[in-house]
Amino acid sequence: MKALHDLAAPAKLNLFLHVVGKRPDGYHLLQSLFVLVDWADTLHVERRADGELRRHDVLGGDLPADDLCLRAARLLQAETGCALGADIHLEKRLPAGAGMGGGSSDAATTLLALNRLWNLRLPLSRLSALGLKLGADVPFFLGGGPALVEGIGEILHPLTLPDQRFAVIKGPAGLATKEIFSSELLARSENLAIVAGFPALAGTAENLVSGFGRNDLQPAAEGISSDVRDALALLSKHFGNARMTGSGAAVFATLSGDGKDGKDDQSLATLLQARPEGWTGRICRSLAQHPLAGWAD
Repeated sequence: MKALHDLAAPAKLNLFLHVVGKRPDGYHLLQSLFVLVDWADTLHVERRADGELRRHDVLGGDLPADDLCLRAARLLQAETGCALGADIHLEKRLPAGAGMGGGSSDAATTLLALNRLWNLRLPLSRLSALGLKLGADVPFFLGGGPALVEGIGEILHPLTLPDQRFAVIKGPAGLATKEIFSSELLARSENLAIVAGFPALAGTAENLVSGFGRNDLQPAAEGISSDVRDALALLSKHFGNARMTGSGAAVFATLSGDGKDGKDDQSLATLLQARPEGWTGRICRSLAQHPLAGWAD
């Protein structure tokens, strides 16, 4: 096998996000519910015999000097002593600074692809340990499906959730995670969301998605970003509810029905047409599992 094509790196939404403490090293302890959605980047990875690692952007534009895909590949080389290299071609579809985990998902897909392409056969537990060195969200994107996430992102409790649809939008500007966590407006939850409470909620998507919890980072983000404030107001007006995802500038609303009549798609298109250049969004569906689930069992 010399190449792998059309590998998905899906985004995630945080259906809620609670800040529940802080470690001595300064990292915040979180509790969140992550769900994968069908908005995704696409990777094409080709094996090289010379050990070189090169990143290519399929859609053009400026390449980052040292993005997470290259960092993931270099880490895998270093940890295994592999002498092979790779050309990593990325079709970047996910917006930057959105809080949807785009870079972390790209890194996870890179690890899964190279583990197979280089015939390393590392188990998922080993890849997850490597992924955590790259970023707190990377282990989730290696894990397979929706999960309650704790710690700094490394403790995963897999869950089965009903199929869901979301309207997601983001303004032109991104948000820096460091800026949010240093804000005086950062809220902290008084109580943990108890894992044992989830079975009673799991059968009711409305309770689980919009009636449970909140995003503790949202007040800080609204204080920093007018794009976040505008996105929350727009989605609440058009779809009835809105919440920020993660620590970025994207905002989502939970949708009802199966969407086959196309009304939600048209409403979102109309909303975006009325915004200045640089706004983006789409109707997303949840994924029951990652498209590459099982690649590192």
